[in-house]
Amino acid sequence: MEIGGFHKINTDPFTRDFDMSLARPLSRSVRLNGFSTCLRLEEVYWNILAEIARINTCSVSALLSYVDREVHLRYGGVKNFSGLVRVVCVVHILKGRVGDPLRQG
Repeated sequence: MEIGGFHKINTDPFTRDFDMSLARPLSRSVRLNGFSTCLRLEEVYWNILAEIARINTCSVSALLSYVDREVHLRYGGVKNFSGLVRVVCVVHILKGRVGDPLRQG
């Protein structure tokens, strides 16, 4: 059903406790395999990276170095590293859900 030209949705992404600050981009200096660089990601992604690093008992920089090294070794690199990092974060969250939403067509 449309309301004012917009389709009504059943799941509201802006629930009562939605924290808009999670969408705020933050730039951080990180070392990727010995090279210093600046990475700009929304706060929610930095939080997810911290969780993944905690699970792997490493720092966020060590985790990002691993991602950078592996994407070069396995795929010859990537043009948009921050985009890859966002996808890694989303995949991490989705894999924690029931079923495998990544395999839907």
